Formats: sequence, C-alpha cells, structure tokens
Amino acid sequence: MKKPLKPEADFRAWIKKAESDLKTAEHTLALKERCPFDTVCFHAQQCAEKYLKALLVSRTLDFPKTHDLRLLMQKIPADINLEVPLEEVVSLNRYTIEARYTGDWEPFDRKEAEKAVAIARKVRKAVKTCLPAEE
Repeated sequence: MKKPLKPEADFRAWIKKAESDLKTAEHTLALKERCPFDTVCFHAQQCAEKYLKALLVSRTLDFPKTHDLRLLMQKIPADINLEVPLEEVVSLNRYTIEARYTGDWEPFDRKEAEKAVAIARKVRKAVKTCLPAEE
C-alpha cells in the first residue's frame, strides 16, 4: 500500500510533475521541422494544471479530479492574486481534448504553441510566489 505524502511533500510532487511537462513542451517546441505543436500545447496545459493543483495542495484545499483550469482557478482563495488573467489561463483548456484526440478542429501552429508555453510559464511564476519557500 502506498504511504500518503505529507502536504508539503505532496505539493512538491505536483511541482516536479509540472516541471516535467514544461520541460517536455519547451524541448519539443525547439524542434525546427515536424514539431508536434499539439504535444507542446498539451504539455503547456498540463504544466499550468499541475501548478494550480500544487498551490491548492499547499493550502490543504481539496479539488476534484479535473483538467478544467477554470474550476481549479475558482478553488483558489480570494486572498491569493495570481496576476494571470483567468481568460488567459482558461484558454489552455481546449488542449486537454483537442491536442490529444482526433476531431474536426483547426490544426495547431508554432505561434499557438509558443503562446501556450508562455501562459504556462506565467502560471508557473505566479504560483511559485504563493508557495512556501524552498528549504
């Protein structure tokens, strides 16, 4: 049976996963030809999602199993100002489905992938200012 993590270790585990997603997005985006922009966008969304979950866990706040960034943002207490517009964060939501599955939607391009990574970086920076300091 898996031993439960302490809240501090738990939120740091979320950060570690978020950093892996950001690294994957950045590395993939560096490909010159045949870059899978959908993969970049998906991992940018995952980075933002996991950073938001890390913040909630650090405050011992529950959240549902979801990929919906709007719902996660709504769970953040009013005393926390992430300084990243809700609309910007929520714009990443479409990548949980459209970047992973086939469907009748527009293909992703480099400009969109770069924007997704930039938003993920903003969420990362904003959340890090709200987390307990590294020891």
